[in-house]
Amino acid sequence: MSNESSSIVQRVWNYCNVLRDDGVSYGDYVEQLTYLLFLKMADEQTRPPFSKPAMIPKGAKGEDLDWNSLLSKDGEALEKQYKHILEALSRDKNMLGVIFRKSQNKIQDPAKLRRLIELINGETWVGLDVDVKGEIYEGLLQKNAEDTKSGAGQYFTPRPLIKAMVEVIRPEPGMTICDPACGTGGFLLAAHSHITKHFQLDKEQKKFLKFQAFRGKDIVDAVVRLCVMNLYLHGIETPVEGGDALIADSGERFDMVLTNPPFGKKSSVTIVNGEGKADKESLTYQRQDFWATTSNKQLNFLQHVNTLLKMNGKAAIVVPDNVLFEGGAGETVRRKLLATCDVHTLLRLPTGIFYAQGVKANVLFFDRKPASEKPWTEKLWIYELRTNKHFTLKENPLRYEDLAEFVKSYNPANRHKREESERFKAFGYNEIMQRDKVSLDIFWLKDESLEDSENLPAPDVLAKEIAENLESALEQFGSISEDLAEDVPQSS
Repeated sequence: MSNESSSIVQRVWNYCNVLRDDGVSYGDYVEQLTYLLFLKMADEQTRPPFSKPAMIPKGAKGEDLDWNSLLSKDGEALEKQYKHILEALSRDKNMLGVIFRKSQNKIQDPAKLRRLIELINGETWVGLDVDVKGEIYEGLLQKNAEDTKSGAGQYFTPRPLIKAMVEVIRPEPGMTICDPACGTGGFLLAAHSHITKHFQLDKEQKKFLKFQAFRGKDIVDAVVRLCVMNLYLHGIETPVEGGDALIADSGERFDMVLTNPPFGKKSSVTIVNGEGKADKESLTYQRQDFWATTSNKQLNFLQHVNTLLKMNGKAAIVVPDNVLFEGGAGETVRRKLLATCDVHTLLRLPTGIFYAQGVKANVLFFDRKPASEKPWTEKLWIYELRTNKHFTLKENPLRYEDLAEFVKSYNPANRHKREESERFKAFGYNEIMQRDKVSLDIFWLKDESLEDSENLPAPDVLAKEIAENLESALEQFGSISEDLAEDVPQSS
């Protein structure tokens, strides 16, 4: 992080610690910062050298809703004006409406709100380099994710992993790129950065990249807001929607899908019965474009990603282990995917890299293909980055260097010319078909810690890995018992 941005991050961050004493969480703080930053930047753009028309409309009675209307107020009047701005802008039909949707003032002390406004007012934000603004915001989102008590970590994919996925899948100018579970926009930003770094863009390509290349969707309103702001600060003005991506096929198709859908086994809705008692009922999606009907959210996301791809479109999706081995709908989806797409690469991820605990995950890379009698998958190459790798979020976090060997082995320049190594092996289509339930849960390396007690990882790392294994096992047992319960006929 550059000095310019780190000093601003530090100032903005130090103030968050003051607000935390008032019970304002990291998530709430980043949200309030989003509203105020947006108002400040919109104001800056109306002034020289930009002199653009005002983005912030007048209120229903012609009253000001802009940054200046906050600067001139104090105390109760400031609180009232801020609340009024949030309510009025949340009704806007465009990007403003997405950023301010369901917005509320979480800073109860007007003096502290005034201080935050002054802090933001002291900087010229539009004048800052795009990378600096992006770094500031990413820095805050990262810190927010680290505050696992707030639960925001589940929306945050490790940035080195995103970078490696984008490096191998290679987005290009003119491509449309979608993330149907976009979180704070990490994949879309990495794709944008890859394109601007590797290509000389003409005027039309730049315009396309800014307004049309990307699409995002997320089920959590507050996260959609952070994503829109994150993209906007990086110079991207592109549609990001709130809502459940799995409900229906939007009909849109993309050249590329990059995504890390939310972990958690089941989709469920809460049903309140006539006596006011709440029952959780599994939510299954009845979709004509799906191969299997299931309440397993990850299998549904995998099917949805397949639907979103144009013919010959490329996908990279993070999936938990159960997607690789589960029977029933899982086997159906794997058989169909291997036959109708070229499922060419699987990266087995190490544990200890996600904020959500107990996650054992993988990245599946595949290309959608036209109808064919012959299965499209010839070989599945598996890169084993899990066995004998020990990561933790704080002491030993995953770095891009840890993935460099995978990127090299993937051979993005020509993935049809690959070489096997200790961690990288190819498995033929027929070989996979003969496996029980067409399981892709394949591993071959020996766990050294079982052989060599001298070189065990540190006790805290071991303890974390044991906890992750137990949580993962509990998750699987829980899903099996739920499935069994669903299959038992109810007596009337």
